[in-house]
Amino acid sequence: MFPLHTWLAYTAACLLLALAPGPDNLLAIGRGLSQGRLAACLSGLSSGMGILFHSVAAALGLGVLMQTSALAFWAIKIVGAVYLVWLGIQVLRTRSLVSFVPAKRQSKRSIFLTGFLSAALNPKPGLFVLAFIPQFIHPEYGSVTTQMLVYGAWFACITALVFALMGVFASRLSSWLQSRPRVIAGLNWGAGLSFIVSGLSVAAMKQK
Repeated sequence: MFPLHTWLAYTAACLLLALAPGPDNLLAIGRGLSQGRLAACLSGLSSGMGILFHSVAAALGLGVLMQTSALAFWAIKIVGAVYLVWLGIQVLRTRSLVSFVPAKRQSKRSIFLTGFLSAALNPKPGLFVLAFIPQFIHPEYGSVTTQMLVYGAWFACITALVFALMGVFASRLSSWLQSRPRVIAGLNWGAGLSFIVSGLSVAAMKQK
């Protein structure tokens, strides 16, 4: 069902996509810097779960609905855009994404929900999964739905692993950062603005 050469090409493409800068890996890096390896791994896992959500939705036909229904596309787009902009404003207001103040540390539940919602409510990954995964599917090898789910799950696993590793490596810089408040402030400003720009780009998306 899954030819080796296709699987290897798909895996390489997934790795490149996961390494590309975006709001979700910024979350994992921020958690790693401020709260350590466990928080980074949890944030990476939650982003992977968000990708899995989009993959299951695409396999069930919800992605097609978003492509064909103007109302569904508009509703999902607005919800995702508002959440990302809100997240960016929160980071700018509280400076809490990268913070070494104990009172500002996020709970494990909050870390997971933030990472999951950031990925799941953003329609870009959903449309991307819908356009990306079918390129590697071959109907002659079996159920298209099964292939869609397996490829989607693998993409989610790679995303979770790469994001977690990014956060874990970032956590090694925490000692260096604690004595540099200006750098911490710059990271929070950069992350907050990145979320806001991502939200605005989602709001500007057009249905294809």
